[in-house]
Amino acid sequence: MSRYGTYEVWFLTGSQSLYGDDTLRQVAEQSRRIAEALDASPDLPVRVVWKPVLTTSDAIRRACVEASADDSCIGVVTWMHTFSPAKMWIAGLDALRKPLLHLHTQANVSLPWSEIDMDFMNLNQAAHGDREFGYIESRMSIARKTVVGHVSDPAVTGRIGTWTRAAAGWAAAHQLRLVRFGDNMRDVAVTEGDKVEAQLTFGVSVNTYGVNDLVAVVDDAADADVDALTAEYEELYKVAPELRKGAERHESLRYAARLELGLRRLLADLGATAFTTNFEDLGGLRQLPGLAVQRLMADGYGFGGEGDWKTSALLRILKVVAGDRPGGTSFMEDYTYHFGPGTPRILGAHMLEVCPSIARDVPTVEIHPLGIGNREDPVRMVFDAIPGEGFVVGLSDVGERLRLVANEIDIVPPDEPLPRLPVARAVWTPRPDLSTSAECWLTAGGPHHTVLSTAAGLEALEDFANIARTELLIIDGGTTPRRFAHELRCNQVYHRLARGL
Repeated sequence: MSRYGTYEVWFLTGSQSLYGDDTLRQVAEQSRRIAEALDASPDLPVRVVWKPVLTTSDAIRRACVEASADDSCIGVVTWMHTFSPAKMWIAGLDALRKPLLHLHTQANVSLPWSEIDMDFMNLNQAAHGDREFGYIESRMSIARKTVVGHVSDPAVTGRIGTWTRAAAGWAAAHQLRLVRFGDNMRDVAVTEGDKVEAQLTFGVSVNTYGVNDLVAVVDDAADADVDALTAEYEELYKVAPELRKGAERHESLRYAARLELGLRRLLADLGATAFTTNFEDLGGLRQLPGLAVQRLMADGYGFGGEGDWKTSALLRILKVVAGDRPGGTSFMEDYTYHFGPGTPRILGAHMLEVCPSIARDVPTVEIHPLGIGNREDPVRMVFDAIPGEGFVVGLSDVGERLRLVANEIDIVPPDEPLPRLPVARAVWTPRPDLSTSAECWLTAGGPHHTVLSTAAGLEALEDFANIARTELLIIDGGTTPRRFAHELRCNQVYHRLARGL
């Protein structure tokens, strides 16, 4: 599944007619070079499209309206090369409906000390003009990211690239159709939520389809396609001997392939990029989908177990944000703790559905009984997660708004082998420590289902939350319960006032 497709970012440069045509030609030439440098940077995963220099309020407004209406434009980068009086930007910024990054840069890296004259000063006024622009952004409460530095600096292009990936996630959220096969797990609170609020906040469309709509396409899968897919499984993974072709349980693997073929077909027909299942609502399905869900997640689909549509949507968004960066992004659940001896840790897993993008080694494909669901034994991949830095993040509906809660983590190998645990899993040390992170997570009302990512990056998650104007609480190495509780109280006041009446 394509992460970025035809997405692009527009580069808008501000100036004014006061300086004359010669200066404006230089402004245009230099701003084009800045845009071309960004476009050529490997840090930016989408095209950067230069637009003519803007010198009037009407031209600015039109550019912002056009950017907002263009489906391929996922965000706008602005730079005030000279001095662009900020009142000219009010109508445009008020009309802009795309993410905004304010690049505070200049054409030259160093000052040519012996050559500086008033012509140079008139041309190179970004230190002057960007402050004027920053004021009007703050005066209008415009959500934006500000990056300072020259585009030849990898730290600058890296931060812009991170914001670009967050903007791509925002665009994907507004195109996200999420299919719920059945309802959520009965009597569970945290997987409930306001779907209208989710669409207002993120643009996500969430709708339910009958499980037997899926059963029909699963049963309709052609035998030749099933043969080809089971052969692919045996080529890509370490398939348990009893599941291989000609073995006594090969039919279970074939049914797992039917599940994958049916899910792919129905999701494609519905234009959906995320989905949920629920072991309490399986209709005519013979297995709870495991292997199929894992492979779909690896291809970029969002998923949530037990009907958890919020986590499914968040997973799809963060799959897009992560793009092709090293690491993986998966549906996850905190299952159980290791309080000691040694460093306290969390064992995360799920019944079947953990994405192989985080796998340390080639997964094994196995079949084992499942004590819930009242169906045949399901097929699933089993593996340990690759060690590394990352985060887990959950999305909760806290009544009057949606809240993101994230925790920085260090994924580590299990202290000992887990030969009797037949599911994919990850073991991690949460920052700053288990007791602090768990206390703060519970205080925030964070969910038990999360998205684990070693690829998306916490800065990109912060950028996404800023674009969405959504509360994000981060538990990291410097968190204490007291300061975290204070932040929660401050956020409660801020977000209640920010919503208005």
